[in-house]
Amino acid sequence: MNRRDLLRLGATASAAATQAGAQQGAVPAAAAKPPRLLFDGHQFLTLTALADLIIPATDTPGAKAAEVPKHIERLLNDGPAESQEHFIQGLSGLDGDAIRSHGRPFASCSPAQQTAIIEALQRGGDDFFGAAKSLVSRIYYATEIGFKELNKGGRIPVSFGCEHKSHA
Repeated sequence: MNRRDLLRLGATASAAATQAGAQQGAVPAAAAKPPRLLFDGHQFLTLTALADLIIPATDTPGAKAAEVPKHIERLLNDGPAESQEHFIQGLSGLDGDAIRSHGRPFASCSPAQQTAIIEALQRGGDDFFGAAKSLVSRIYYATEIGFKELNKGGRIPVSFGCEHKSHA
């Protein structure tokens, strides 16, 4: 069988599966979860837990509500392979530390356990957390939620506005 036949077979099977799913009341494509761009499901959960630890929800929405992990995934997906690999290795390192310390992956640890893991990484000179913290912060404050948080209560720096009365 040549490549063209394989492609034709794949297209036929895909169309048949779509038709069968529609007949059985399957979830419409628009309602299904979007496919991951770069991270697998577990890596995305780890990133979400990390981002939520860095900027948690308080009286205002945190990184999770601002969809920071999704934006990080998009940014890294479009970036160089070296950056992708470094970030994925960092997420794997978090999981490794969590499993060694607490017998479960980072995302399954309590917030106190996650904080202890991060503090140990910082004491050990690990650069992943610093880079992740910087990335989460920059992306958070570039989102609508982060921008509103940054500027709530009229906290716009005077230097950002023109001080000429004719321009007010």
